[in-house]
Amino acid sequence: MHADRFRTHEVENQPPPFQDVDLFAADAALREGLAREGADWAAQRVGEFGAICGRAETLAEGRRANERVPELRSHDRFGQRVDEVEFDPAWHRIMALAMRHEVHNLPWRTPRTGAYVARAALHSLLSQVESGACCPLTMTFACVPTLRRQPEIAAEWEPRVCGTVYEPRPLPAARKQAVLVGMAMTEKQGGSDVRSNTTRAHALGAGGPGGEYELVGHKWFCSAPMSDAFLALARTDKGLSCFLVPRFRPDGSRNPFRIERLKDKLGNRSNASSEIEFTGSWGRMVGEEGRGVRTIIDMVHHTRLDCVSGSAGLMRRALAEALHHIRHRAAFGKRLWEQPLMRSVAADLALESEAATALMLRLARAYDESARDPAERAFARIATAVGKFWVCKRAPAMIVEAMECLGGNGYVEEAVLPRLYREAPVNAIWEGSGNVICLDVLRALAREEDTLPAFLAELRAARGGDARLDAAREELERWLAKPGDVEPAARRLVERMALALQASLLVRCAPKEVADLFCATRLGGAGGLGFGALAPGCDPAPILERAAAP
Repeated sequence: MHADRFRTHEVENQPPPFQDVDLFAADAALREGLAREGADWAAQRVGEFGAICGRAETLAEGRRANERVPELRSHDRFGQRVDEVEFDPAWHRIMALAMRHEVHNLPWRTPRTGAYVARAALHSLLSQVESGACCPLTMTFACVPTLRRQPEIAAEWEPRVCGTVYEPRPLPAARKQAVLVGMAMTEKQGGSDVRSNTTRAHALGAGGPGGEYELVGHKWFCSAPMSDAFLALARTDKGLSCFLVPRFRPDGSRNPFRIERLKDKLGNRSNASSEIEFTGSWGRMVGEEGRGVRTIIDMVHHTRLDCVSGSAGLMRRALAEALHHIRHRAAFGKRLWEQPLMRSVAADLALESEAATALMLRLARAYDESARDPAERAFARIATAVGKFWVCKRAPAMIVEAMECLGGNGYVEEAVLPRLYREAPVNAIWEGSGNVICLDVLRALAREEDTLPAFLAELRAARGGDARLDAAREELERWLAKPGDVEPAARRLVERMALALQASLLVRCAPKEVADLFCATRLGGAGGLGFGALAPGCDPAPILERAAAP
């Protein structure tokens, strides 16, 4: 009785925790796209992973991995240099889960039609749990095409990449069942301008492709420095070349590889990003001497694909959190789900998420088909850059709008949305920030004559499906036919290319209500700069019912 006098209130009108949700089953766009783009054979395995990712304990592991940031241990207690990074145990458990489900190597272990599509789905689901782990998994996945430029090196390392047993201990690669491969490209003075790199490679013997070298120099960004090997750029007398630099020398001794410090980053905090020094580090040349950028670009191309799928995953998680909240929360006499303006915002967020998912899966199919279809290879070349620019740009804006759906509850760290918001910019910056990507699109259009026809063919596949899309495509064709000096307007051009491509995919593949509303808001002038500015008379109900988790 006495205690009741001091009870202030009962907790009510709060949504239950977002957990024990099957992230795959709840995502109609992902499920349908998986089958549409040739990976229906993988529905069960992707579904199993999506169910695991949505479990309460898995989502909690993602939170824990970000609460304790990695710590550099440069020396042991005896003063010996060890250059190791310590992680929260949750990080290791997430890495083990992801590798067990082949997030880092599915197309190489199962080289069949749809393997890239299935892996993109897996990667996007993992991004909804913990994005930091995606970095080493992405680089390991992406290293294989570059390693294959040097067959004898690929023969040694590709079987290791294809392992699925995570081993975090610092051991020679030959003693592990699976390895991780990182990347060390950028330097202080150049950033994206890697041609200004100063790191030197000195031949041990004859040198040349496959030959042994010692590397001396620094790298300003080396993500995942706990990896078992790194693809790095360094100079020889013939110019910038590509090298594979393992953490251990062939005799089992530690390769000189100093981690100077870890970066204190805005987001992606569970993942260690570092500054390193090569101090006579042993490595082998991969590909043609003096053609290092051309050699490593295959890896960059694949990591850009993951920038798209990672951003799509972050967007889907943000949408799911917003929908979950508004379905359970009431304000001003009725549930937020029933409020017309909130429904407009939520439907607009759902459109953005579905468009990103559709583009992600279509890009992945192009990678699947590139080996046998030159047109698909050309489409992948141009559309990956277009998609990387736009989807990664839209993710932060979309996530902050989802945060607003939760109000103050969405702004506190106990909610996942602040973490998603901090994660989102890295995909826009990594592997080429906005200007670099737009210039790459212009370069591809100017120098690779098959890219424009491949891109336009994809848009024309939806001809007649929506008048607004037809008009947008025709405008693009006129612009691209006589581009002139378009560099100052390159961002506008790439944005229009991305929107037309997404609209083309939705017109052909999504429910009519989704495609109509996307074209109206993105191409027809009915939308606005933000989200939720739908034209009067637009019915968000079908979009919301489709997007909402069961």
